Amino acid sequence: MSASLFERLGGNEGITAITNDLVDNHLSNKAIANRFAQSDVPTIKHAAATFMISGTGGENVYKGKDMLAAHKGMNISPHEFMAVLDDALAAMGKNNVGQREQEEVLYILYSMRPQIVLV
Repeated sequence: MSASLFERLGGNEGITAITNDLVDNHLSNKAIANRFAQSDVPTIKHAAATFMISGTGGENVYKGKDMLAAHKGMNISPHEFMAVLDDALAAMGKNNVGQREQEEVLYILYSMRPQIVLV
């Protein structure tokens, strides 16, 4: 039996490191940093980690809104969405995530595009 994506990403510890770097990337990314200017960064990091843990086969620990509810009314542009994917790719690279796992994560993230962009 093959390991779950959760396991291949390093479990809770690995995913927390990835998502912490992801949020840090967002904060310094000129295309989207303004979206996070008034945010509670520790809360965002926790939400990102629990979302990814739950979504990759880990324990169901995410208690936040679904993607549509979380992004409704934000009018996120396609450019901003791609900036988020670029940040995710950079965070995974920094954490030595394998190519296959990077592709799987990007596929999952991209599949959420209709629930995030221009809603």
